[in-house]
Amino acid sequence: MAYQTINPYTGETLKTFPNTTDAQVQQAIESAHNAFLSWRDTPFSQRAAVLTKAAQLLRASKLDFAKILTLEMGKLLAEAQAEVELSAEILDYFAAHGEAFMQPDTLPVSKANGRAIVAREPLGVLLAVEPWNFPYYQVARILAPQLMAGNTLLLKHASNVPQSALAFEKLMRDAGLIDGAFINRFVNHTQIETILNDTRVHGVALTGSEGAGAVVAAAAGKALKKSTLELGGADAFVVLEDADLPKTAKWGVFGRHWNAGQVCVSSKRMIVVDAVFDEYLRLYTEGVAGLKAGDPMDPATTLAPLSSQGAADEVKEKIRQAVAHGATATEVGPKVPTQGAFVQPTILTNVTPDNPAYHQEFFGPVSMIWRAKDEADAVRIANDSPYGLRGSVFTRDEKRGEAVARKISTGMVFINQPTRVKADMPFGGVRRSGYGRELINLGINEFVNHKLINVVDIDAPF
Repeated sequence: MAYQTINPYTGETLKTFPNTTDAQVQQAIESAHNAFLSWRDTPFSQRAAVLTKAAQLLRASKLDFAKILTLEMGKLLAEAQAEVELSAEILDYFAAHGEAFMQPDTLPVSKANGRAIVAREPLGVLLAVEPWNFPYYQVARILAPQLMAGNTLLLKHASNVPQSALAFEKLMRDAGLIDGAFINRFVNHTQIETILNDTRVHGVALTGSEGAGAVVAAAAGKALKKSTLELGGADAFVVLEDADLPKTAKWGVFGRHWNAGQVCVSSKRMIVVDAVFDEYLRLYTEGVAGLKAGDPMDPATTLAPLSSQGAADEVKEKIRQAVAHGATATEVGPKVPTQGAFVQPTILTNVTPDNPAYHQEFFGPVSMIWRAKDEADAVRIANDSPYGLRGSVFTRDEKRGEAVARKISTGMVFINQPTRVKADMPFGGVRRSGYGRELINLGINEFVNHKLINVVDIDAPF
């Protein structure tokens, strides 16, 4: 596995990094474990101070941190700066609320059973396996809660964002985090299993592909270690007949094309009821046609290249396969540049259940749009997916939107916006989108020991 920075816009290889040796892996585990023995007893106020300082440093150098993201994975500079801010917000959130989330629960028991509490205690060293599409945010949403819980982390980041990984590691060091509490290493797949098999490592959180998730979950299961997985999705964007179509179409364009469409929770499957289908398609197509592909460092650019040429080629091949199985592919807007890992914005229609594309996730600027007969049919199509990460419903009737949301089988549903990725909202899905939750109290509780402590009178009957 080659860790290297390749500019997705120019194709230029800018820097390469040596893989971590087996000896360095063992050293990292030892350092993280030793740090845990100290960090678990560090007062919450000191843990919070580190996170707060890290957030301040991120904001103070927002542009510098953002440029690394744009350079390594092609994210629009404005979107990169927004990711830096979101990461800072997550750090601040857990600095403010982490201690409260770790307080014990008092159980209602009878007098004969005495007093009982469920205490929350850190487990130890955790492994975080993170993807390239949000190199800082993905790290922040596992690091912040688990540091506040008292755990320590080893990071295996995606091979195409090594400088982003190093930047976040240095950030935490500059913020005053003790040595060993957060360590980045450029490990290979075999070394991931080595880490999980070590008795000092107690769990793994992975965000990535289904294939990677299956491999890591299997390794964790074999080692009897806790795991959480976020594996992507093919999120439904349901448009009902009473939706505000001009605003809905604008949200559709954003929801599908931010981060060049490389978002687990982007609006990949648009399901529009028959009564407004033609008008929505017209407005949506006009919006997509207005996107401007180009240099992601240029503020005028609104459509970035994909993270790599390989990623672009994979999306193009999926489009070809979809067409070969009967779908209609309509390319939209001006031709994208020939330089860079660009994919022409494409709308797929007539995608039938026997087409492989029907159940696939397109990680790029490709929109699948279905005509639903009515609300019930829209819900049926939305749920006809192996994924279950996020969905959205557009309607002027909020109560109706909530009722429809309850019928959609996903981990998250949003009414009248495609998504809300925030520090104070949980994140996670069901089925092939993975299991477990990150952020808020749900995230911090994934990797703690919920210990029952029961104080009983020695003379009480058994």
